[in-house]
Amino acid sequence: MNENIIEIFSTVQGEGKYVGCRQVFLRLEGCNLHCSYCDTDSAVGMHPDCVVEEGAGTYHLVPYPNPISPQRAAELVEIAAAGVPHQALSITGGEPLLHAAFIRALAPHVQLPIYLETNGTLHEELKKCIDCVAGISMDIKLPSATTHPVWDAHVRFLEIAKTKDTWVKIVVAAESPDSEVDTAIRLVADTAPESMLILQPVTPYGGCTKPSPEQLLAWQENALRRLAHVRVIPQTHRMMDML
Repeated sequence: MNENIIEIFSTVQGEGKYVGCRQVFLRLEGCNLHCSYCDTDSAVGMHPDCVVEEGAGTYHLVPYPNPISPQRAAELVEIAAAGVPHQALSITGGEPLLHAAFIRALAPHVQLPIYLETNGTLHEELKKCIDCVAGISMDIKLPSATTHPVWDAHVRFLEIAKTKDTWVKIVVAAESPDSEVDTAIRLVADTAPESMLILQPVTPYGGCTKPSPEQLLAWQENALRRLAHVRVIPQTHRMMDML
């Protein structure tokens, strides 16, 4: 049940519905997708230590040897939180649902509500731990940014996830085809029309460039014709140079 954890730290949530809220982040290794704009080194087996921020907001980073048990991970979350009130524990990656059994084992040992930041494709793994999580930040991955389309997996995932506090995020770039963005919008409208949709302009990386204001407004207009809750939110933590 022990897992390699990349890092545990406290900061503000920089993306999505709860942007600006104070959260503890726990980052796990590995991902089942390869997105062109990904800037996270989550390669499996490449993290002999878990880097833990000892004291919320201190930036005092201390290595702890991997792998780590669920009970020990919960203790390290408390060390990172250091008595500061936090809104949630955000489990991210990589793809956290590659570690569904670990998340399920961790949940009874943490006091904070658990939120998942996921690429929204591993629906069978979500079933294994959905009763342990309070909310889900689900990405829809456009085919132009990944190695293959995953529309069907997204539909199956969202059908399960919508029973929780779930919002959907689409990372969009200048290169994103209108047809792909439209398909993603229709997928949300058809599967979970009450969910919030967030269009996130890409932070330029891996050859991707940010979309123009005109593109963003046109995509939001399209989405608002089908969904009531549509926001445009960039990666605000990058703007603030925060962890």
